[in-house]
Amino acid sequence: MRIREKLNEFFDPMERRDWLAQERGIKGLGYKEASHFLRNIGFKGYAILDKHVVRSMVELGLIKEPCLLNSRTKYLKLEEILRDFSEGLGIDMDEMDLVLWSIKTGEVLK
Repeated sequence: MRIREKLNEFFDPMERRDWLAQERGIKGLGYKEASHFLRNIGFKGYAILDKHVVRSMVELGLIKEPCLLNSRTKYLKLEEILRDFSEGLGIDMDEMDLVLWSIKTGEVLK
């Protein structure tokens, strides 16, 4: 099976990422890594929530404290918060997480 072909079969972006993160034949991908992979191959609408972005969300008052994103539920909850914040500012969430990451790391990799 070609992964790209399989990913293109999904019409729902959440189902696409769920499949990638939960597929038993693909080892080592959680929601952050699945989001990163999907964005790198051209899909949009996924937040890459690493420690830098999560810390920025705390500083912005979006969440009370950093938390481990070790479940689908937690990841999607924080992604929803970031999406709502980004939309309120008129900024694409895909760009917002990159900006927050860049501020924290001092790097821009796009």
